[in-house]
Parts: sequence; C-alpha cells; structure tokens
Amino acid sequence: MDEVSLNSEPAYDDEVEEFEIDGECTMTEYVGQTGNILHGDNPLPPAVGMEFESYDDVYYFYNCYAKQQGFGVRVSNTWYRKSKEKYRGKLSCSSAGFKKKTEANRPRPETRTGCPAMIKFRLMDNKRWRIIEVELEHNHLTSPTSGKSYKSHRIMDLGNKRPLPIDGGEVHKIRLFRTVVIDVEDNGILNFDEGEFRNNINKGNNKLNLKHGDAQEMLKFFTRMQLSDPSFFYVMDVNEKGCLRNVFWAESRCRAAHSYFGDVLFIDTTSLIEKYEVPLVVFIGVNHHAQTMSLGCGLVSSSTIESFIWLFRAWLTYMVGRPPQTVITSQRKSLQTAIAEVFPRAFHCLSLTNIMKKVPSELEGLEECDAIRRALTRAVYDSLRVDEFEAAWDNMVQSYRLVDHKWFKTLYEDRKRWAPVYLKDIFLGGMIPVKESEIVTSPFVEYLSQHSSLREFLNSYDRALLEMDQRETLSDVESRNASCLLKSRFYFELQLSKLYTNNIFQKFQDEIEGMYSCFSIRQISNDGSVATYIVKEDVQVEENRRETRDFEVMYNASDADVHCACGLFNFRGYLCRHALGVINQIGLEEIPPQYVLARWRKDIKRNYVFTHGSNGIDIKNPVHRYDKLYQCVLKVVEEGRKTHDRYKFTSRSLEEILNKVHLQEDYPANSL
Repeated sequence: MDEVSLNSEPAYDDEVEEFEIDGECTMTEYVGQTGNILHGDNPLPPAVGMEFESYDDVYYFYNCYAKQQGFGVRVSNTWYRKSKEKYRGKLSCSSAGFKKKTEANRPRPETRTGCPAMIKFRLMDNKRWRIIEVELEHNHLTSPTSGKSYKSHRIMDLGNKRPLPIDGGEVHKIRLFRTVVIDVEDNGILNFDEGEFRNNINKGNNKLNLKHGDAQEMLKFFTRMQLSDPSFFYVMDVNEKGCLRNVFWAESRCRAAHSYFGDVLFIDTTSLIEKYEVPLVVFIGVNHHAQTMSLGCGLVSSSTIESFIWLFRAWLTYMVGRPPQTVITSQRKSLQTAIAEVFPRAFHCLSLTNIMKKVPSELEGLEECDAIRRALTRAVYDSLRVDEFEAAWDNMVQSYRLVDHKWFKTLYEDRKRWAPVYLKDIFLGGMIPVKESEIVTSPFVEYLSQHSSLREFLNSYDRALLEMDQRETLSDVESRNASCLLKSRFYFELQLSKLYTNNIFQKFQDEIEGMYSCFSIRQISNDGSVATYIVKEDVQVEENRRETRDFEVMYNASDADVHCACGLFNFRGYLCRHALGVINQIGLEEIPPQYVLARWRKDIKRNYVFTHGSNGIDIKNPVHRYDKLYQCVLKVVEEGRKTHDRYKFTSRSLEEILNKVHLQEDYPANSL
C-alpha cells in the first residue's frame, strides 16, 4: 500500500503540498537523549509543524529517518544568540553542497551532489524545537539495502560526543514494541526488559490495569497485525516507572479511509462510561454507504485530560496532521478540554445517542419519569426553531420541577453542542440522529461487551475488521451493478441514481416520496436573486397524531444555493423534501453540484486494501476476486514506485496487462 507521507496532499485541498499544524495542535514526538531512540524500521517522514524537546532530539529523529531511507546526515548550520543559546538549525543530506577545491596533488574524488534534501528547525516560545521547512527529495539514488555505512548512523550524542548503540540490546528491547515514545516523563533510559515489564503491570496507579498475560497477548496481536499489514502502526505511552499507560493503533486502511471520510469523527468512549473491562476508545467515521468504520483504536489507563490529549495527538500524527471538521464525543469534561487542546479548529458536538441512553438512569426515582422522557424527546426531535426548543425545555423543567436538577442543568448549558436545532449549520454526515429511532454505534459493538477480556477482544479483532471490509466491498459491488427502481419522474432522481451508492440513494428516495406529503409551496418574499418559500407538510408528531408544519426554504438564483430550515442537508448530506419541492417548482431539473457530495458517490476511488487473512479465496465470489487482485496490484505498485526506472517499467507492464484483459472479454474461456 502507498504510504501517505506527512508531506502528502491534505484531504480537502488538492493545491496545497504540505500541511502545517498550528501550535497547540502539534504532536510532540521525541526520543530521550540517552538512548530512547525512535524505532528505525519505519519512522515517520519529517514534516513542517513537528515539535521536539531538544536540538539533539531533532537530530536523532532525522538521523533515524535517514537510516531507514539510506542516506547520511550532517549539520549544515546552527545559529546562536549572544547568550550562546542555540535557536535555529539546519540538517542536510550528507551529499549536500560540494567540497572546496584543493591544490593538493591527489585530491579526493567528489562524493557530494549538491543534494537539496534537508530540514530547518527553530526554538519556539514554548521551548520546543519546531521543524519549519522540509525538503524530502534527493538528487541522487538512496537505498537502505545497499549496506553503505554513514558516520551519522552511529548516532553521536551532540552534547558530549558519546556514541549511542543503535543496534545495542537496550534499543532492541525498545524496538520490540515498535513504538514512538510520546510524552515520556523520564529522560533516562527506559528499561524495557520484557520480564520486568510484565511484573510492573500491576504496580503503581498511573497505568493500564492489565491481567496476567495481557501484555504478551498485546505483543502477539501487534506482531500478527504487522504480518498481514506491514504498514500497521502502533504507539505506546509509558509512565515514569516504565509501566504501560496508554496505547494507540491503526491499520493502514484507517489513514487512507480518513482522507475520504475523515470530515466527521465520532470518538466512542462507551467502554469508559459503562466501565467495560477493556478501556477501549474507538475513532469512528462513516463511509460512502453510511456504514460506520474504524479509524483507529486506543486503550487508556484513565479518563483524564492527559490521557485523552496523548491519545488524540497520537491519532492526529498518524493521520498526517489532518484534523476533522467536526468531532463528536460524550459529555465528559476531560474530553471537551482535550478536544479543545488537540482539535482547536474543529466543531465539538456531544453525542445525542449517548445523552438519550442516559435518560432512564438519570430519571430513575423521579415521579412521572415516563412523562419527562416524552417531553424531552419532543423538545429534542420535534423542535424546528430555537425558540420552540427553548419554550419546550422551559415548560418541561417547570412542569416537572427540574429547575435544580443537576444533570438537566448541565444538559441545558451544553445544549448548543447536542440539540439538533442548534446544529443545522454544521456538517454531521449522519453521525447525529434526527429521529428518536436512530442511533450511532461502534463497528466493534458485536465483539466487545462489558465483561469481555482484552484477550477475547484482540482475538476477535481480525473478524471485526473482516466483517467491516466485506460489508463495504459487498455494498460497492451491489452499488456498481444494481439498477435502482425509480419512484418518480423527477430527473434529479435519475441523476442521483447514477451517482450515489445504493444505501444513500435509498435514503434520498425517502425524501422523494416525502415530497408528496408537502401539499403547498408558496413564495412569500423576493429580494433580488433571493426568494423565500413556505412549504407546508403533513407531519406525524406522535404515534396517533399528525399536524401541518411550515418549513421556510430560501433559494438564491445567482449561485443555485438552497437552504431549508429543517437542516437535513447538513445532518444527512443530501437535500430534503422541502428543498426538492422548491427546486422542482422553479424548474430546475438537476440537483446543483454543491449538493451532490463526493463522499456518497459509488465511483469514489479509494486506495486502501481489503484483506481476508490466509484462508484462501472463493473464486466464484466477486468480492474475494476483487480483494485478491487489489492486493496483488498494490504489491506491484509498491515495488514500482521505488525508482524512476521501475516506475516506467511497471507503468508499461500494467498497460499491457490491461490491454490483454480487455481482449480476454472477446474470447470464450474454453478457447484459451
């Protein structure tokens, strides 16, 4: 699989070539000065915005990256203040520049090529060193397998020139965990002796509460995942005593999927809220079939601000610094603080699913609890305008004497983060329910219960991934091959039947059918290019009661912009029945392009791999054929991208294969 580098294009801006993480959103990645070396097998590429604890840590990091890529490092420049304090530096490829000409009779041959590869970094106000400029491209061949040794790979401590053993036993033990050590509280060598590590699991407070054998099971799990997915990533956080505190991991498909579906992120902490034996945090996205999918997982020792900040920064680093537009979490204050710290530009919503699940326990013991629940449900799901919600809420707390109820007071204070009536201008992609019957669940919900052990969960993790992969792939096949039955003569229904996946199109068809319950569309004002309409709809508000409601729709003819007071487009990602009624009345045949989202399209080209383990494939199953061929091609791509000559050869070969495959369709199978 193609690795998504830290300098790759951002998910939503094709013209930007690199990202920059703003100060409080950065991920601090560093290694200790006395031997806590970033693993050399697969270090992340340097990128603008990465921060480190010291000048030496920048050197260690870049040197580990250089060793993995197959080039040496040298210090090009270091800038000092009058106080002799370093404040700026530049590290270059060892082939940078050219040697000065010499008058010697037998000058040494020129080995430098003027290579431009380098990083520049400087000391910031927070006393951390930030990379401010990066050039990754070399003007010469680099090969990590050439066996060539560079002086920098001996990793000298820049303070006292003491050699650090990059292949020594201590570092080997750290590499056993294949981890970037994040926010370590001890500057000395972490003694990762495996036996001592297991013995320390049950000591101290600031640590994961693991049972006997869980640490070994976790290592077996990480090893197994890496064998099936070489780009599988995990990172561990340890406390000052060397005990495991927090863990994050993600498959390579998580990062690729995030580039397509990472606009809305739901951070599920159900395991912490309901005190599961496994303290799992799941990063959840929604794919183009409106199916929940994992974007990474973590284990945390506690629900503290520090643990969540560490976990979110680990996730953000793996996602190459691409924060979501919207983040949805439970009501925990520690989560809210951590979100503000790590995702300062994202809109933070509170999960309505989690809130409504808590209602029975919060109302337990109160008189008329059923009546209170019904009143709350009406206020949440039936309010069309803010004033309606406020009036319904005020009537509820007054009628049932809830003015001083602590939970309801907190809920009201946070109302702009969870009540749908306040979220109509935020894109939520179906992750906030707008009906009482809707819920958002974790993709691991069937594989993790309150009493599941860590061993049981890790052993079933592969099956959960397999189910997610197969569900998405089957939906892909069905969406590409199915012919949808149209329910109207509107051209925009035919238009979207060719573009949207089956699941999304069927939801859109519900709005098409809903147009028939809108019995009146009346223009009430016209201000230049902006016209305002009132759409009347017969709405079922209770099981045995219906009422007529007015929906205000504004249409701007200058840019074909349509906005309905119900806010369905931002909630679900497709136009509502009221907007469709106005579009039809004014004579538009097609849905304006800004309302046909790429994230719901059936032809979206994704570059992540589906894996089905080592049990073989069923060649009669189109899903299995697709997966197997996809994996084979990606192996070819991975090899072909390594050099210019390989790229040209691979490109020609793939074109020849494609031509032969096209010819294959013209001949019966038994003639070959």
